[in-house]
Amino acid sequence: MKLHTKILLGLALGAIAGVTVNMTAGDASWVAAVNRYVTGPVGQIFLRLLFMVVIPLVFATLSLGVAGLGDLKNLGRVGGKTLAYFLISTCLAAAVGLVLVNTVRPGEGLPPETVQELQSLYAGQAEERLAASGAEDFGIETFVNIVPRNPVASAASMDMLGVIFFAIVFGIALAMIPAARAAPMLRVLEALAEAVTKIIDLAMRLAPYGVFALIFVVTSTFGWGLLRQLALYVAVVLAGLLIHAAVTLSLLLRGLAGLSPIRFWSKIRDVVITAFSTSSSNATLPTTLVVAERALRIPPRIGGFVLPLGATMNMNGTALFEGVTVLFIAQVFGIDLPIAKQAIVVVLSVLTAVGAAGVPGGSIPLLMVMATSVGVPGEGIALILGVDRILDMSRTVLNVSGDLTAACVVARSEGEWSAADVDAADEEVFAEEPLDEAPAVYEPPRL
Repeated sequence: MKLHTKILLGLALGAIAGVTVNMTAGDASWVAAVNRYVTGPVGQIFLRLLFMVVIPLVFATLSLGVAGLGDLKNLGRVGGKTLAYFLISTCLAAAVGLVLVNTVRPGEGLPPETVQELQSLYAGQAEERLAASGAEDFGIETFVNIVPRNPVASAASMDMLGVIFFAIVFGIALAMIPAARAAPMLRVLEALAEAVTKIIDLAMRLAPYGVFALIFVVTSTFGWGLLRQLALYVAVVLAGLLIHAAVTLSLLLRGLAGLSPIRFWSKIRDVVITAFSTSSSNATLPTTLVVAERALRIPPRIGGFVLPLGATMNMNGTALFEGVTVLFIAQVFGIDLPIAKQAIVVVLSVLTAVGAAGVPGGSIPLLMVMATSVGVPGEGIALILGVDRILDMSRTVLNVSGDLTAACVVARSEGEWSAADVDAADEEVFAEEPLDEAPAVYEPPRL
């Protein structure tokens, strides 16, 4: 059985088992015990295996990608295209969400007693998340802190923007020094990237069991009654994510990359499954890089530059979710946001999506700050915390899918890739590739 089939099977069985337990056992103590001592640890071990390689993978691939671009002119051109695509696709995502929430207006039909119940249940949790994140200080300091005082400390604290900045500067320095002196370091980074890729291969062999455990924990504890109360809001978010993926991103992919959307979505199924089950762009990044190279045949110097940036900065799904949520809360509290303030919501959605941590629930603290900025009560976030996990899983899929479309568009614009290259890719990304044959991640320049 192919690995992606096993992962899908694990996902389906975990969901079925979790829903069955939730409906039959409810709040039974043994369910909490199973989640605490069995499925919870198994899922967290799988997540930690992926998080474990994120920092070395980002540093190695991004440094090699920048060094491989050569002079600063090439770096500026590729970087400019990448950031432009990120900005355009994220703005489009936020706009799709705002159009839907203004059309459907899900917040106007929520009963007052439901509002009071949700606020009493989750108000404390919302305040804890905001205090723990330090998101109150979001602003110019957020952008100043992109430049790390200590890159090792940034790596230790999983500060991805700091790690990315240092990796880019390090790659630029390698490109600027004589090739003979840069070559040894390039070979070290190449070996590091290949070793990390091997760890990813090994970790993905455990993916079916990790995915089963992660989904079981969510579905066995998720309150379906709460989902019914917020069904219209959840439907608007999910519909927005689906429209952006099936229409907006697919049109961008067809028009700018010349690739069939059907072909693209079939090739990245491993990424979609991993993103959905982990709810983390950072945890999915190792899989994203491997799939980009093996399934889509994106050149490593392009994929190694675009995808690590995208995992931190290109949050299409997060921007859409934030825009919908702010307007939903405003509708619940009877606050009318004029067009000017809704435009501010779009801008803030894009900016805060860049600052959101690529981990489960990472956008919630910044979302509270964003709501307050346009006159919407920040404590209203408590209304959606109960269903945020399922929405987090879904928006992470759109986040990482948007990164891969960006890599395709940038690679084609550089004349280094075409849709025909996808046809040459192996059908199986992980399972049929021998463990002793890691793909070449980077080819050092000839001296």
